[in-house]
Amino acid sequence: MATHTSALKRARQSERRRMRHAAIKSAIRTYSKKVLKAVEGKNLEEAREALARAIPAIQRASPKKAIHKKTAARKISRLTKKVNALAIPA
Repeated sequence: MATHTSALKRARQSERRRMRHAAIKSAIRTYSKKVLKAVEGKNLEEAREALARAIPAIQRASPKKAIHKKTAARKISRLTKKVNALAIPA
């Protein structure tokens, strides 16, 4: 365990940040699962609504450094691609 005052403060800050990032990542996973579930059920309207909620959540996580900028872009892209595939009749 850290003994210097500055190291103790840094440990406290890191722990708070870790908890915050865990909550943000958990929310992103929940939103993503809702989108994927709607896509699997072939429910286009539900998938679009879930995607509309998921995209802002993912975008908010990036500047907070919970996830990398390109990871956020990749997640949004893949979810959008799956929802758009539903719209096109096969």
